[in-house]
Amino acid sequence: MLCDICGKNPATVHLTEIVDEQMNELHLCEECARQKSTQMEQQFGLSDLLAGMVDFGKGGGTKETETLPEIKCPACGLSYKDFKKLGRLGCGECYQTFKKYLVSLLKRIHGSSQHVGKTPFKSAKAVAKKKNGLQELRDKLQRAIESESFEDAAALRDQIRELEKKEQNGAK
Repeated sequence: MLCDICGKNPATVHLTEIVDEQMNELHLCEECARQKSTQMEQQFGLSDLLAGMVDFGKGGGTKETETLPEIKCPACGLSYKDFKKLGRLGCGECYQTFKKYLVSLLKRIHGSSQHVGKTPFKSAKAVAKKKNGLQELRDKLQRAIESESFEDAAALRDQIRELEKKEQNGAK
């Protein structure tokens, strides 16, 4: 798929814009995505919005805000004061370092400080384990049929059907 803007490079970034309840999908190459990002930041001031939300609802001069400049992430060196200016964290460790201060910000932005949305795909290891377990049951079923243990075969068949039904319901 080629970039929707330049039409030359392969699209590697896929954006969904919702404007006036109309959903538009954009498929962009890296360069056009970078330009689009810059345009959006200039238009909406995303960093400023997030940085402003950090201070939203807080009074000045509290003990909590006085200690903020001293807090720095041990991994990347970003201070909380810098985060407030930039509106971006420097690394994954920043979440732990600034956790005390990010909880209220996340609640304001997302309505919760706990992830309650979609979860990442199951790990390949977990999927493989399930498939191996199902294949093992199918092998046992085949052996039970060959040895004419039909009661065992019926029980194994029921187990297989139950697991397959669970997989189908989980995929929906």
